[in-house]
Amino acid sequence: MAENEISHERTAGSEPIALVISVFILGALAGLGAAALMLILEGIGDGAQWLSNLAVENGFGTVSLWRLVFVVAAALIAGCVWWKLRTRTKRVPSVAQAVQGAIMPVWQSITHVLLQILIVGTGSSIGREVAPRELGALLAQRYCALLKLDAATTKMLVAVTAAAGLAGVYDAPLAGTMFAVEILLADIRIRTVGVALGASATAAFVADSITGRHAYYDVAAWQNALGGQFPVPANVTAFAVICGIVCGFLGAWFRILSSWAGKHKPQGVGIVWAMPLAALCTGLVAIWMPQVMGNGQKVAQSIFNTSLLPQLGGISVPFVVLILMLAKAVLTIATIRSGASGGVLQPGIAVGACAGALLGLVWMLVFPGTSLSIFVFIGAAALLSASQQAPLMALFLVMELTESPIALAVPAGVAVMMSVMVSGLVLKTYSRS
Repeated sequence: MAENEISHERTAGSEPIALVISVFILGALAGLGAAALMLILEGIGDGAQWLSNLAVENGFGTVSLWRLVFVVAAALIAGCVWWKLRTRTKRVPSVAQAVQGAIMPVWQSITHVLLQILIVGTGSSIGREVAPRELGALLAQRYCALLKLDAATTKMLVAVTAAAGLAGVYDAPLAGTMFAVEILLADIRIRTVGVALGASATAAFVADSITGRHAYYDVAAWQNALGGQFPVPANVTAFAVICGIVCGFLGAWFRILSSWAGKHKPQGVGIVWAMPLAALCTGLVAIWMPQVMGNGQKVAQSIFNTSLLPQLGGISVPFVVLILMLAKAVLTIATIRSGASGGVLQPGIAVGACAGALLGLVWMLVFPGTSLSIFVFIGAAALLSASQQAPLMALFLVMELTESPIALAVPAGVAVMMSVMVSGLVLKTYSRS
């Protein structure tokens, strides 16, 4: 076994130029795939909105009613197709399994990817980032098989191309790099990091060239958030310690419950009714809180900019944020439990943003003058790092999505450290129980 591993390493390392070319090709393919999926997602969302407005203009109900119809109908279609895929054809392996050598069947994998985009585009509460990762893994496997590359090289290229899909869809090359080396490969050798960064940077560049570059979260408050104070005020770093502890606990339980939901998905025809039921719950909640629909971007954006928060009668802002946080977490877990495939990165950011806002509102009573957006940012990074058990990936992803100033890496890094430590203890305790 050791001899084979050494042989693979020599094969992969003896042709560095070929490896570099492969990284650029696969990164470009991942970027093209990510851009295509984003355009399809936007098309589905815009189409559903247009049909909703058309129906309302002609006197057929309300926009909320038609959102409910579309999310349930899409979930029903996806549930039926997934039932057939999972019981009548070769099952699609996870990206982690594909990295370890499990073959991704072509048409089943493409169908699997498109179904994820369909349900997210129409409003189901789940992340969209698994789809570009699966597409990237599929492309890399076919490329490596075509060139008859050795097992070690194939494993690395499948992992970095899958992560490049994430980088392309979110314009986050550093997060894509860390996703590959922290989560998929658990390998931080210089060569691996370099290959992962090359693939993710290429994918982000190609995707940006097609879809245009813009911050995923519009956080205009960054311009005056620190009031010209560098480094960050000490009270913000003190807040990060407390926020990291709280978000570490919450993030660990979000991970536990999400994992539980994934392991208890319907294995048979139950998905046909379970997915529409979860979608129905999402649509009903969205009548009062439309931000809960989709992958979580609207939830986090409304927390970064509290003027976008839903109006719930005379309920104060903290209670609105609390309700929004609980609703997003519960609906995401319910969607996963119903049998849907998708990610939890953006839902995790949304839940963390709410947690950071709640803690920040209390903190600002004692230390007024700091922008709430800073506390939201810290909470999002801390909870995501705990739920994913990937501190660097989480920190880089939230910083890239918000285009935050580098000065905020200090308090966010402190919060991430605390969250990882606390979540590790919670997960270890839970595994022993």
